[in-house]
Amino acid sequence: MTIGEDTVIWPNSYLQGNSVIGSGCTIGPNTMILDSQVGDHCTILASVIEKAILEAHVEIGPFGHLRSGAHLAEGVHKGNFGEVKNSYLGPGVKMGHFSYLGDATIGAEVNIGCGTITCNFDGVHKNPTEIGEGAFIGSDTMLVAPIKLGKGARTGAGAVVTKNVPPYTLVVGVPARAIRKLEKSD
Repeated sequence: MTIGEDTVIWPNSYLQGNSVIGSGCTIGPNTMILDSQVGDHCTILASVIEKAILEAHVEIGPFGHLRSGAHLAEGVHKGNFGEVKNSYLGPGVKMGHFSYLGDATIGAEVNIGCGTITCNFDGVHKNPTEIGEGAFIGSDTMLVAPIKLGKGARTGAGAVVTKNVPPYTLVVGVPARAIRKLEKSD
């Protein structure tokens, strides 16, 4: 167990196993960290972190859950009541609240809307989801894996995405269908 300088561990927080906590972090209250790496200047409030990696300047909670294989890159914000399992969230990803990402690779600066779910288990296999950088996933989107959403893609609220989405394309509905191409922002 290693804890960096100027890190504050608030009451009722538990650091277990081979965890490494960086400097300038705020942990807790009411947080459990097990066999995980936490980078510098992270904030974790009332959450459970198990066998996960957090790079610098990550914010989690309250009531977040990172399961085995979760890797949050620098500057990720993961709000309340969200769960991440066996997934990579690229730099600057925003995953506000009430969402589940499993077996996913999320590009930089993606917005994950409230209630987004990666439907990764088909009853037999765990299937991957890939979301390109700069994508915007609308609230209550269901991403039925295996699936790929291109760079800058967008989903409308409540979309059920069952087919790959090309870059810079907006999809809406159940099942989701493309309604227009978007302008590239880069």
